[in-house]
Amino acid sequence: MNDPAARHAGLAVRASDAERGQTVALLRRGFGDGRLTQAELEERAGAACEAQTRAELRDLTADLPAAQDRPPRAGMALNPRLLCVLACVHPPAALVYWLLCRRSRSR
Repeated sequence: MNDPAARHAGLAVRASDAERGQTVALLRRGFGDGRLTQAELEERAGAACEAQTRAELRDLTADLPAAQDRPPRAGMALNPRLLCVLACVHPPAALVYWLLCRRSRSR
């Protein structure tokens, strides 16, 4: 798939729900790393949920490092203030954040 036309055609493919979810997860990591503001996260996550093609999803995360580009973390410390904000704004995200922090401490 080194042909530029074939790569472009791959981006025009309709996005799946799983791809939208992966994009939102990458945006949340960007927010957690301090790369995005709360407003940017909300705007981009909303756009990701409404995206119809892979190209649209790629454009939402083009300025964020991919997961494999991130330096490894020694451990993720629970930020109570962030947990409280997430619990008010998006309770499922707060639960995921809490579980991830708890998991990283047990390693």
